[in-house]
Amino acid sequence: MIPPAAAPAFLARHGWGGARIAPLAGDASFRRYFRIHGVDSTAVLMDAPPDKEDSRPFLAIGKQLDSLGFSAPQPLAVDLDAGLILLEDFGDDRVGPALARDPSLEHAVYAAAVDILAALHDHPAGDVPPYAESELLREARLFPDWYLPAVGVAEAPGYDAAWAPLWPAVLAGPRVLTLRDYHADNLMIIDRPGLRGLGLLDFQDALAGHPAYDLVSLLQDVRRIVSPDVEAAMLDRYIAARGQSAAGIDAPAFRTAYDILGAQRNIKILGVFTRLYVRDGKAAYAAYHPRLWELVTRNLERPALAGVAAWFAASVPAAARFGVRVAA
Repeated sequence: MIPPAAAPAFLARHGWGGARIAPLAGDASFRRYFRIHGVDSTAVLMDAPPDKEDSRPFLAIGKQLDSLGFSAPQPLAVDLDAGLILLEDFGDDRVGPALARDPSLEHAVYAAAVDILAALHDHPAGDVPPYAESELLREARLFPDWYLPAVGVAEAPGYDAAWAPLWPAVLAGPRVLTLRDYHADNLMIIDRPGLRGLGLLDFQDALAGHPAYDLVSLLQDVRRIVSPDVEAAMLDRYIAARGQSAAGIDAPAFRTAYDILGAQRNIKILGVFTRLYVRDGKAAYAAYHPRLWELVTRNLERPALAGVAAWFAASVPAAARFGVRVAA
């Protein structure tokens, strides 16, 4: 977490000369974050190497969210050639740690997060690519492409065919802005002038997709266990809110799409986290595999997933369902 060499000059050009640069966080991408301490305020510096990260979607989606009345950090200064963006600082009060300190807030915070999604989905998706069948399948294939080789299991025939009948259910109906990583660690509790409700982070990969996807991301969280009672209550809350909207909602069809996207997302993440470990050397992600298998096992019990569940039962031995072995 050494600051990029170009950071001091970039900051000086934009009125932050001499500011202290402190490591803040990294993530599953090549992006890194630093907190900038000025004389009387702070900001966040995003370092996104332009040869590895395209920051233009992040800026565009952030602007779109802000224009719709949602709290997404806005840029204070930008140098895309250097891969540097100075952002508003939403502080350190992420939802995950906040709820670990005070679990009594869970219902209220999740209700607020669900209400944000319901409100966001009242608006058109905007100018973003579609969450098409090709992308859904590409993501689902991260499991046989990365996870199975890591646990020494060859891919059996029929994986793609098992998913094929499910895609129409999640491609039907209006598309909404799907942030794709909407969960407790990407939501900030903020309470200051000009900022509204929960702060939204990590939305640069947004697509136009099914409204159930971000709800699954929130309620079937890999990093934080959401109780079945809270998940059920929040699913009901979303359906009730959307049922009162102009677009309306077909509740049974929505629940089926929720089940399908829950399986697709969690099976995809098994592959993503394996790739982060195997290819990128980020061993910490392997620790999430038991939690992911817990979610996937539950996902595969849903009636809509019968075909995919049959493939898993025949093709993935029980001994391979605990995760990759992390080297000592």
